[in-house]
Amino acid sequence: MQTVLITGAAGFIGSHLVELFLKKGFSVIGIDNLLTGTIDNIAHIRSPEFTFIKQDVTEYLYIKGPVDYILHFASPASPLDYVQYPIQTLKVGSLGTHKALGLAREKHARFLLASTSEIYGDPLVHPQSESYFGNVECTCLRGVYDEAKRFAEALTMAYQRHHGLETRIARIFNTYGPRMRLFDGRVVPTFLRQALKGEDLTIFGDGRQTRSFCFVGDLIEGLYRLLMSDEKLPVNLGNPTEMTVDEFARVILRTTASSSKLVFRPLPENDPKVRRPDITKARNVLQWEPKVSLDEGLAQCLPYFREQLDLREQVALTDRRS
Repeated sequence: MQTVLITGAAGFIGSHLVELFLKKGFSVIGIDNLLTGTIDNIAHIRSPEFTFIKQDVTEYLYIKGPVDYILHFASPASPLDYVQYPIQTLKVGSLGTHKALGLAREKHARFLLASTSEIYGDPLVHPQSESYFGNVECTCLRGVYDEAKRFAEALTMAYQRHHGLETRIARIFNTYGPRMRLFDGRVVPTFLRQALKGEDLTIFGDGRQTRSFCFVGDLIEGLYRLLMSDEKLPVNLGNPTEMTVDEFARVILRTTASSSKLVFRPLPENDPKVRRPDITKARNVLQWEPKVSLDEGLAQCLPYFREQLDLREQVALTDRRS
C-alpha cells in the first residue's frame, strides 16, 4: 500500500482529496493547522488508513515511515483570508512549501503543488494558457496570495532542477462544491448563502467581469491524473466555460428558486476582469476535461449549503435562549 501525505487536508479541496485517495487504496496522512480548514470536513472519515496530524506546515515536518506522494494544499485561499491572514498566507506559500519540499526530498516522494489561476493576476491575455507570464500587482491586498504561489512555483521548479525531485504543479481555477465555507468571500458560497436566505445578491462592479466554475469532483480527478503523469511543468485545471458574474447570479436565482434581488457594489482593488483557463494542455497530456455541468454541480451543492445554514440558525437560537 502506498502512502500519500496531504497538507491542508481539512480544507475544501484537501478533504475531497483525502476521500479520493482512500477510495483508490492509499494510506493517507492529512496535515492541517485548522486556520481556515475545519475538522468537520474530515470528521466523517473512519478509515484505519487515514491519520490526521494537527500542525502548521511552516514548522519542521517529521513523518515516521515511507511516504510516496506529497500534495501541498495548505494555504488560505479566499479574498477575505488574504486580508485577515496576510502574513500566514505568505509564510505557508514560502516556508510551508520549503518544508513540504524538504520532506519530499527526504522521503524520495513525488510532490504536487497546488498553485492557482491567481498566478496570472488581472490578465491581459484571454484565455490564460500556461505560457502566459501574468499581470500581477505585488503590493495590493491580493498580492500576498499571488506572490506566495508564484514563489512556491519557483521553489518547486528549483527543487526539481537542482535536487532531481519529481514535482508536478497544478494551476487551479475557480472550483466549487460541498465543504466550501459559507462566509469565505468567494462568489459561489456567497451567492448560494444569500439566495437561500432570501437576501440581496451582492455583485461587485457592473457584473460584466467573467468567471468559470469547475466542480470539485472534476478537479480532484484532474489532480490525480496530473500527479500520476510525467508532466513536470505547470498545468491549468479548471472549466473553460465562461460567464459573467451577472449571468452566474441569475443561474443561482433560478437554481434556488429565490426571489432575491441583485445589488451592485464597488469593485475591490485588483479584482480580475476576466478568468478562463486554456486547458489544451490538460486535454492533450492528461486526457482530462470537466464533465459536470454547472446545473449538476450546483444541485450537488444545495443540500450541503442548506444544512450549514440550518446548523448556524440552530446555534444562534440556542445562544439566544441561553
